[in-house]
Amino acid sequence: MSQTIPSIALLAFMIPLFGVGTLPAIMALWIYSLFPILRNTYSGLRDAAPNVVETGRALGMTEWQILRSIRLPLAAPTIMAGVRTSAIWTLGTATLAAFIGAGGLGVPIVAGLQLADVNLILSGALPATILALAVDALLALVEQAVKPRGLEPSR
Repeated sequence: MSQTIPSIALLAFMIPLFGVGTLPAIMALWIYSLFPILRNTYSGLRDAAPNVVETGRALGMTEWQILRSIRLPLAAPTIMAGVRTSAIWTLGTATLAAFIGAGGLGVPIVAGLQLADVNLILSGALPATILALAVDALLALVEQAVKPRGLEPSR
C-alpha cells in the first residue's frame, strides 16, 4: 500500500506527525523502502525450488531446517534484488526530502528548479546519480557473495 502513495505526498504526510526536517524524511524513506524488500523476500521464500524443498522434507528436515538450509539460500538472489531495488528507490526519493527541509543532494536540485539554473540542478542530480550507481554496484557484489554456489547459469 505504501507504494501507491506518491513519494512527495508520503513526505508531506510525515510533516504533521514528525515536523519538518530530517526525522520525517527518514520515516517516509523507511516506509517507502520496506515494500520491495518484503515482496521479494516473500516471493523468494515461497517460490524456492519446490522439488528441493520436497527433497528436504523427504529427508526428514523440519520446517525450520528447510527454511535455514534450503529456502533462504535459494531465495538470497531474489531477496538481494529487493534490497537493491529498495536502495535505488530510496536514494532517488531522498532527493525529494529537500522539499520538507531535510537537506541533502536535493537542496541544489530544488534551488536549481526555483531559479531555472540547469548547472545548479546538475550539481545535485549528478552526484545523486553517481551515488545510486555506486550503491547498486556494491549491492551487486554483495548479491554475488550471498548467492549459493551452483546457482550460476550453465554455459
